[in-house]
Parts: sequence; structure tokens; C-alpha cells
Amino acid sequence: MKFTQKLLVTLLMAQCAVSFAKGNADTIFYGGPIVTVNAKNEEVQALAVQNGKIVAVGTKDEVTKEWQTNSTKVVDLKGQTLMPGFVEPHVHVFVTTLFERLGLNLSNFNLPYDTMDTLSQKLKAGLKNVPPGGWLFAFGVDPSRTNPFMAELTADILDKVSTDVPIFVVNQSGHLAYVNHKAIELAGITDKTPNPTGGGVYVKDAQGKLTGKLIEPPSYLAFMAKMPPPTEAQLSGAVKGMLNTIASTGVTTASDMSVGGTFGVDKEIAMWKDIFAKKASPIRVRGYLWGETLPVGFNSIKPNEGDDNLRFIGIKYISDGSTQGLTAALNNPYIYPKNSKWTGALDYKDAEIYGLMKPYFDQGWQISIHANGDKAIDQTLNNYSKVLAGNPKPQDRRLRIEHFTINNESQVKKAVKLGVVPSFTIGHVEYWGAAFNNHLIGPERSKRIDPAGDFKKAGGRFTLHSDTPVSPVGPLSYISEEVTRQWQLPPQKVLGPDQAVTVDDAIRAITIDAAYQIFADNIVGSLEVGKQADLVVLEKNPRQTAPADIRNIKVKGTWIDGKPVILN
Repeated sequence: MKFTQKLLVTLLMAQCAVSFAKGNADTIFYGGPIVTVNAKNEEVQALAVQNGKIVAVGTKDEVTKEWQTNSTKVVDLKGQTLMPGFVEPHVHVFVTTLFERLGLNLSNFNLPYDTMDTLSQKLKAGLKNVPPGGWLFAFGVDPSRTNPFMAELTADILDKVSTDVPIFVVNQSGHLAYVNHKAIELAGITDKTPNPTGGGVYVKDAQGKLTGKLIEPPSYLAFMAKMPPPTEAQLSGAVKGMLNTIASTGVTTASDMSVGGTFGVDKEIAMWKDIFAKKASPIRVRGYLWGETLPVGFNSIKPNEGDDNLRFIGIKYISDGSTQGLTAALNNPYIYPKNSKWTGALDYKDAEIYGLMKPYFDQGWQISIHANGDKAIDQTLNNYSKVLAGNPKPQDRRLRIEHFTINNESQVKKAVKLGVVPSFTIGHVEYWGAAFNNHLIGPERSKRIDPAGDFKKAGGRFTLHSDTPVSPVGPLSYISEEVTRQWQLPPQKVLGPDQAVTVDDAIRAITIDAAYQIFADNIVGSLEVGKQADLVVLEKNPRQTAPADIRNIKVKGTWIDGKPVILN
């Protein structure tokens, strides 16, 4: 090494030493419990931040003595709790923005359930907001949470709302949709139109006539292509509002699991880059490209491209549908309707989905596969075994399975052995637990949905998510749902108590384990020296709150790099 190089190294080391020197913290937090979520689950009294990073955790006396100066900002928590910012590992930002902010949001997570009459009234009310030549675009109907049970919209029912305005209504699961005859006409779909590839179905009745029901997103494309797109200003404002809503729940990092699924992959990559170039996102984002939209030979970006604020890390595929929508692929039939032999359907043959994922796996992308039913989980695990063959450290690839809803014990063990990290839509238990147990799959399979308890016992990791717009973003609610496993519909019951975990386990599933799942555990997920100061301030300590009440704890502030982005 030349002398000048040695001098340069020496100067750089000296500069680093100065930048992290004790005695000049930008901010110090104390005055309430600080939950670190480190390996020992320790609570401390104080935390110091410098240049956006955590530089000290410990007792108040130690931290203030070593790090506080006249210029240090002191935040007295006044009994409130400081925790790592929550990590939401599975959201659909552009989809949710389109469905909930730019469309008519019909989602109902409260009681009583909607009926066909109340839904029709809401749709008719929404007509007044449709401009000339526009579509009535709505989201959030759910037959499994409708009275009577499994009552569904049809083209004939929607025609009673309007025969002049095309209507497109997406099911709460996102895997089904409903259209009126005007929409069918404009989309150019007829009784003889073949089903699209990728699992899409234009549902027909016994006479071969279109019913207005659509199965799986590929069947939506012909309709969405005819809808007037939102303006750039409309979309930009709605996305910003959506990101602020996510941040208000205490989330500091989220994974968008469908980059390209709404407006095309290149456009959405550009949109995300523009959002961060303008510093318009209050949270960090990890992006997963929507596999079904990737053109042959796609190479617009490389795996892991980006920085700690925005990084594209994975490819996501859909292997089956929705359990509550009766489209998830099961090994044994649903029990609805009575004497049913229907087991749902896989979206791809084994070789097809393997052929799609393998080239991207070899490039270094993380692979994520949506698999709700046990048949889809079998397919996914078998293909993961193939791509990981010969890999001495399969856990390094951190392959994902989204939902892992209907499962068996052997699948859990195989997933742990392969280093697979599942992410559970834990709202399944609260919002759909009664329907699963009483009507759709029966008690034996229902008690195993989202098997956090088994993953914990087997030594594996798991995470919890909303899958928004499927269920609302709210990490504190995920804790209540996972620990109590109580369904919402009276009479309330506990669904599979063996799959419940402790509050500390659930906290890790929305912090450090979720950060691990998205390859961000080196910078976020716990309050430890050297990590980014991504923080959430809570009204109460969830570790000292009754599990059922954790969902009601107020988020008082969300901080990124030691600076507040949301103060509630």
C-alpha cells in the first residue's frame, strides 16, 4: 500500500471515530420502558441517537453521562414505551391505493355483516362520484362475511345498480371480482372467450353463460384495460396518503409484494424510485416484483438493487387463490357446499412455476410464493427443495411462503429444514376463523391455520402481516390476534390454542424476525447499537398489557433515523 493510501485510511478512521465519539448525541430518549427486542428481550432506561443511528442503550445515568451535551435533544417518554419501529413484511401499496383510496371502499371488518341490499345501496350511492365515461370501481365485498352466508354479487344483481355504467367490484381477498353486463360488453368478453392463463377464470353457469364472476387477477386484465387510469396527480397524492397511513400504525419498514402488478413492472419501479427521490415516503420499502408480469428476459434491475431506504429484493408468485373465497388449492375437499368435492385449483403445474422461479433464484433474487392451501404448500416446498438442492446453507436464501394457511405438521418441519420463513395473514383467525371452522374447512383443519405455535416449537421463524388491502394494517392488532387466536363473530371462540404464542414471540414477528425475512435485520428490527434509529412510541407497554387489549394501544409517534415522521 502506498503512503498516500495509508494516510487516507488513517484519516477516514479518525473521521469515523469523531462521528461516533461519545458526548455528542443528537437525541436521547428516557422516562419510560424501552423494549429493545434484542436476543435477551431486554428493557432499558435510555437510548441515544447520533447521525440517525443508535449509539447507546442502557441506564439513564450511563447514557446521559456519556452522550448528553447542551445541544442534545432530550425526549422524555413520560411513561410511554419506546420500541423498534414495526416491520410490515407483506403489503400491496399501489393495489391498496387503487382499491381503497381511488375506488369505492366497501370493506367491512365490523359487525353486523353486510347483505346484498346494503351492498347494493352502497354501490348506488357510489354512482354519483363516477364521471361521464367512467367506471364504478369498488373493493371489499366478502361472501364469507355476508348475510346470508356466501351470498355473492352477479352480473344480474349489479345490473340493478346500473346498466349504463360499467361496474367492477373486487372481492376482499383480491382473488375474485364481479362485473355487470355493461362491463362485460366493454371488455369484449363473450361466452366463448377462453380463460386467460395463470389461473384466471370467466365463470359460467350450467348453460354456459357468463355469470359476472371472475376468478384470479388474470381474468381482471381485460376489464382493467378499459378503465380510465387515474391521473398522475391523483395517484401521487393517494400513494402518499397510503404511506402515511401505514406509518401512523408504527410501521417504519414495509414490503410491497406486488411491484408491477397494477401498472406494469417498469412503471412501478420508476414510480417507487421517484417517490424516494422526492423524499415522499415516510417509511423504508422493500420491493418484490410481481412474477406474472415480468417479461421474458427481464433485466431492468438486478437483485438487491437500491439502498437502505428503497431496495428491490425478491420475486413473488401466486400458486393458488383464497381460502375464504374457496379457490385455495387443498388436498381434501372444502365442506361447503354440503357434500362438495371441490378442492380449489393450483394456478400452475409444478414444472411451470418451477420454470418461472428458477432463473430468478439463480440470479440471486429472493423467491416468495403465495400458498394458502396445503396442496399449494406441498407444491411450493417441493419446488423449493429442488432449487435449494446442494445448497449447504438453505437458510441463507430465506425463501418465503405467504400465508401458509391450511397446513399439516410435516409441512412445518420441512419448511423449517429448508430455512423457509412463512408470513401469516393473522387476520384470518379473527375475521374469518368462524367461517373456516363452521362452514368452509371444518374444525380439524381450521385449528391449524397460521401455525405460529408449531413453527416456534420446531425452531423456525415466522412473521405476521396484513396483506392489505385484504385486512387492515395494524401490527398491534396482529399481536392480539396471534396471542389470543379468538375469532370475531359471536359466540367468540379460540381457534387452535396450540398455535398461539407469547406476546414476546408475536412482537418479534413484527420486528426483528420480519426484518430478518426481508434481509434488513442488520439495520432495523431491534434497538441495538449500530442500527438505524427507527422507532415507535406507544401509549402503553404491550408486554405489560392484557393480550386482547394490545390492539387498542395508541401509537403516539413513528420515527425514522431518529427523527419523527408521524406524531399522533
